[in-house]
Amino acid sequence: MKLFVLVSRVPYPLEKGDKLRIYHQVKELSKNNTVFLCCLNSEKIHKNAIKELEKICAEVRVIPLGKTNIYWNLFLNIFLDKPFQVAYFYQRSAAIKINKLIENFKPDHIYSQLIRTSEYVKKKFDIPKTIDYMDSLSKGMDRRAKSASFLSRPIFMSEAKRLVRYENLIFDYFDKQTIISEQDRDFIWHQNRKKIDIIRNGLDSVYFHPKSEKKEYEILFTGNMSYIPNIDSAVFLAEDILPLVKKTIPEARLLIAGANPVKKIKKLASDDIIVSGWMEDIRDAYWKSKVFVAPLRLGSGLQNKLLEAMACEIPCVTTTLANNALDAKNKTSILLAENADEFANTIIQLLQNPELAEKIAKKGRQHVIANFNWSSTTNELENLMLTANS
Repeated sequence: MKLFVLVSRVPYPLEKGDKLRIYHQVKELSKNNTVFLCCLNSEKIHKNAIKELEKICAEVRVIPLGKTNIYWNLFLNIFLDKPFQVAYFYQRSAAIKINKLIENFKPDHIYSQLIRTSEYVKKKFDIPKTIDYMDSLSKGMDRRAKSASFLSRPIFMSEAKRLVRYENLIFDYFDKQTIISEQDRDFIWHQNRKKIDIIRNGLDSVYFHPKSEKKEYEILFTGNMSYIPNIDSAVFLAEDILPLVKKTIPEARLLIAGANPVKKIKKLASDDIIVSGWMEDIRDAYWKSKVFVAPLRLGSGLQNKLLEAMACEIPCVTTTLANNALDAKNKTSILLAENADEFANTIIQLLQNPELAEKIAKKGRQHVIANFNWSSTTNELENLMLTANS
């Protein structure tokens, strides 16, 4: 097949979940198909991005989004009913360019990642199309609203309602629909939502592997540190959970690793809390830490950070919310906690009981290898596209 893949940002470097997902999907799809990767972009592009992306697909094109037009669209959208996330990424000048690219490439199938890109292709082209919701943006926004400040809560609530309507509306414009987990599928409010196919994320378990390193940190949390659910988790871990752990293990140190730490995260830094920022090789963080803790209370979708940590054979502690998409067995391949006391007690238990930590770590890696593989999950995606084309 000739596949035209439309994404909302340049998927390199792989510091965000949507970038990671589409990068590996394109890499796998390119083995049997000719892939044209079209990226919307409103940020500075990494110096190696185009070179790295050209290694995994036939052609790469970046469509710039002007900042002035973005702000103007957002202002106009106050009086409309589309989600602001959709308004942010849609520009008429970009649509004209994308139309020409599709007309010239003549793809057999169009793959649109996230509802942010769907406006460009939803009514156009007599070509089979697949939309990857990835996760339920409306549910993620609803969770943010519940924990937002008094002033910002109405904004998040309004966006959540807009997203619910749009996620429902966009369904019928596409031949196939995919999402990352059953949990997220159930939050798409369309009468045929059960027809949305589950395409899970994968993991490179050769790259993310166990390695014996001197442990420098008792506790680790990773992720994009400008993403609100990650900010909430890191602050909760540093301010509520770590002090409880230190009552029993005074020497406990926390590493918060990940790109783009906002001021609120940087302020957490102390002798016992290290905020590393972007790391060239995130595996170093996993290998040098004893316990991975992801106290996620917001957001949706599958947490790649948990897949990576488990593949590196580190015992993991997280919430039921984060584990729903992962589906790891509590007290076998993962440990679950819901509040600060539960998290602290579980972390202490793992730090004081190396045999338990090793058991959970090994079972965790086995679970990831058995259930999350980019080759098999992308093969499912490719078969869906072939079905739509037949």
